[in-house]
Amino acid sequence: MKEKETTHVNRRNFLKRTGKGVGIALGASIINTLPLNFASAESSDLHSSSESSNLAYPFTLGIASGDPLPDGVVLWTRLAPDPLHGGGMPNHPFPVQWEVSLDSSFKNVVKRGTELSKPQLGHSVHVEVDGLEPSVWYYYRFKCQSDFSPIGRTKTAPAYGSKVEQLSFAFASCQNWKAGYYTAYQHMANDDLDLVVHLGDYIYESAHNSNGSVRPIDMEFPEIYTIEDYRNRYALYKLDSDLQSAHANFPWIVSLDDHEVDNNWAADVPQDPQKQSREDFLKRRAIAFQAYYEHMPLRRTSFPNGSSMQLYRQLTFGTLVDFNVLDTRQYRDDQADGDGWGPPTPESMDPSLTMIGEKQENWLLDSLAASNSQWKVLAQQVFFARRDYGFGPDAERYGMDSWDGYPASRQRILDHINERNIINTVVLTGDVHSSWANEVKANFDEKNSKNVAVEFVGTSITSGGDGSDLREDTEEILQENPHIKFFNNQRGYVRCTVTPENWKTDYLVVPYVSRPGAPIETRASFIVENGKSILQQVGKEALPV
Repeated sequence: MKEKETTHVNRRNFLKRTGKGVGIALGASIINTLPLNFASAESSDLHSSSESSNLAYPFTLGIASGDPLPDGVVLWTRLAPDPLHGGGMPNHPFPVQWEVSLDSSFKNVVKRGTELSKPQLGHSVHVEVDGLEPSVWYYYRFKCQSDFSPIGRTKTAPAYGSKVEQLSFAFASCQNWKAGYYTAYQHMANDDLDLVVHLGDYIYESAHNSNGSVRPIDMEFPEIYTIEDYRNRYALYKLDSDLQSAHANFPWIVSLDDHEVDNNWAADVPQDPQKQSREDFLKRRAIAFQAYYEHMPLRRTSFPNGSSMQLYRQLTFGTLVDFNVLDTRQYRDDQADGDGWGPPTPESMDPSLTMIGEKQENWLLDSLAASNSQWKVLAQQVFFARRDYGFGPDAERYGMDSWDGYPASRQRILDHINERNIINTVVLTGDVHSSWANEVKANFDEKNSKNVAVEFVGTSITSGGDGSDLREDTEEILQENPHIKFFNNQRGYVRCTVTPENWKTDYLVVPYVSRPGAPIETRASFIVENGKSILQQVGKEALPV
């Protein structure tokens, strides 16, 4: 469902672009021909007023599923007939009916029920469906009054301890709406995947207006601080039809980074402490966490508790893959040396500095040691391998917002992997708006140190604009960092195909995002063999070193 270049974001045409039109496109023939015997709501009088019965189409933001388990999955939607102006729902709960079927015509319904959308949560709906069969594709939809949502497709995880021959998934991050069109999601939606992993920067918190926006925009969206601000920003992003299609076709595993709250925030420290007090920032963080929960297919275990939110967790896919989803923002110490770039200093080398906090770190180390899965994934946000931008034998220059700013924290993880001989560790990363493939050393200070993991860094969906294949400093970066085997500066997403024998990663890129309709190509592919943390590039020729 490609966006038209002439589309503007305003109240006159958002329904044409993504709302009821999406529902019609995905499910009209089914909706018009099959009656639904939904379970009736216990509180049917909740929507009996004339105000309620005159609602415009409420499923403008689409649907989603996530956090698949062997026996169930989370289903999500949010009622928003006027999405860019707070949602437009009356201030009382609404019953929303849902059902899950083995077929897209809903002749084989296996689960159905009713969930209340509550105004306190922006009329979002989270349904934790259980009692499903493992490794099965299901179809789902919602109904509110006489309106039906688009039809979604989701898949449960394999049974615990079962042998899995293959898992295919994509990961993505950094989708600044004003920086470009979500063409990568259009291609992703048509890919052959089991799930999608999103590594953060789902929205950007800065002002969105016609100044510097690639997309036409008729409304002014200031930097976001209030709950309505955050809801409107998520609505702006979720109105995109390509993003809606990618959500509707696969279950997602999500975690946030910085821009869902404030650029480069760390624990209780905002980007600019001189402009915002700790107390005010924690209030903003609580609002941002609530809005994130309202718009993501997350379980109740991730329901925010004020300014805290449980996001690190593990999802297991048989004996093939463990996904250890990390939170690299909420528990970290403030970035060293003013959050800039520079050589190591006593502040950045402080062994007490932590990226993920003691509790999460212990959880991760225990999870890695106890894993019975072939491949152990760290699904996280910021660059993990060392990345030295100081070109020359005596020059060192590292970014303090990445793991390079927390080297002792990283080394504890590497020592644990090395000392316990934990094989097949794969780090998945977003944040930097470019693609990288890295071999992770047991000790980056030792030239001949062995590899203990690999890292695949995915580029952005749009952030950074059209980009280019290489940059002027590409050759210098690769020479300075021989463990970095690949770099690309275009937009796109990453596809991973995992079997017991090997892990294959494809970097899929588009030539432009400044207008819709870009084709997609595989820029490079890498294979990691079972038991070997070595990157083997296949396909296009390797970059010069």
